[in-house]
Amino acid sequence: MSNLDLQKIKNIHFIGIGGIGISALAKMVISKGIKVSGVNDDESPQTLEPLRQAGVEIFYQNENRELPEADMYVYSDAWIYRGPEIIESAKKTGKAVLSYFEALGEFAKEYKVIAIAGTHGKTTTTAMIAEILVAGGLDPTVVVGSFVKKFGSNFRAGKSKYLVVEADEYNRHFLNFHPFIGVVTNIEADHLDCYKDLEDIQNAFDKFLSQTENKILDYSKYLAEVPKLSVPGEHNRMNAAAAMAVADVLNIDKEIAKRALSEFSGTWRRLEKRGQTEKGTIIYDDYAHHPTEIKASLEALREIYPAGEKKIIILFQPHLYSRTKALFNDFAKCFKGADNIFLLPIFFAREAKDESISSEKLASAITLAGDKAKAFPDFESAEAYIKELNLGGNDIFVTMGAGEAYKVADKVFHLA
Repeated sequence: MSNLDLQKIKNIHFIGIGGIGISALAKMVISKGIKVSGVNDDESPQTLEPLRQAGVEIFYQNENRELPEADMYVYSDAWIYRGPEIIESAKKTGKAVLSYFEALGEFAKEYKVIAIAGTHGKTTTTAMIAEILVAGGLDPTVVVGSFVKKFGSNFRAGKSKYLVVEADEYNRHFLNFHPFIGVVTNIEADHLDCYKDLEDIQNAFDKFLSQTENKILDYSKYLAEVPKLSVPGEHNRMNAAAAMAVADVLNIDKEIAKRALSEFSGTWRRLEKRGQTEKGTIIYDDYAHHPTEIKASLEALREIYPAGEKKIIILFQPHLYSRTKALFNDFAKCFKGADNIFLLPIFFAREAKDESISSEKLASAITLAGDKAKAFPDFESAEAYIKELNLGGNDIFVTMGAGEAYKVADKVFHLA
């Protein structure tokens, strides 16, 4: 897309505009004075309402509306499966049709990019770095795949040359960036639907780092400088160490960086405390969808609520047939520390159904590994069962996964 002239782009139509990442790009585009419209498959108030308030016309997939005329079309990866016919219609216009990350990579070219990659911790580390840069007076533009509590948004419009961005390794998306600073939090086997194996993943990260201007720096040496955080867990202390390393490269005063980290209040859906019921049950929501992330979240919860003091009940929705199948044995053993594990049907997102894998099979494997697990055939039966549990002040209820498990808590505990 090197011949794309963004100066000539006056309006962009977003296909799947309700996604957490793509809606941030839509906000970025609006901040540049470009007109935006979009299509989505359902109502998503957190992402769509701020866009509507900014004057964006949004319609729904089932309305069968004509594809609006635009200078560019940007689609979410999920829509390769959810609405391929809309993407095909866009391609027939002869105008530029880009994936979310291709488009973000184009807009990123005018900035000094700080790109945060890694199998786990990208969102939190991106938010931490963003808050440090803001505190240090560097006024960054920020695009992140969650809502940063301090900004109340997944996007921040800055006036400086810096862009802080969450860079996803899925489908090698992060190779759309040529960062000024590149951060890799960690590398582990994941997304095995688009990578052959761990070596293939490592090679992609090598290429990402080769496209980065900064020298290689081991951020673990900054761990000793991390202040006391309000977000729990060793994984968050490591995320903060990576953020301290970036602050050092940018010559931000160490005390300013430490203060920003000590005041960091987290992001939406990252072990987010959603509230407390009348009976005293504490409700959390967590995006963890990989065995390593689940383990880290449970360890973090047990830092706050030691075993024996509170019961932890997990409602997990596995994310993708391919991930559940590839990491099946790890999923069976990663829930140690939970007292009860309930499973929703697999959230397929961007895949065709695979009959060889199911939440029922995973529940059996978890039980065999020594934990108590039960799978539900649908959301309604999960809601009915959890209501019957009559949870009280001794219980912590956690909805977990990259899908829509949180909707069960909305219904059962009236949190919406």
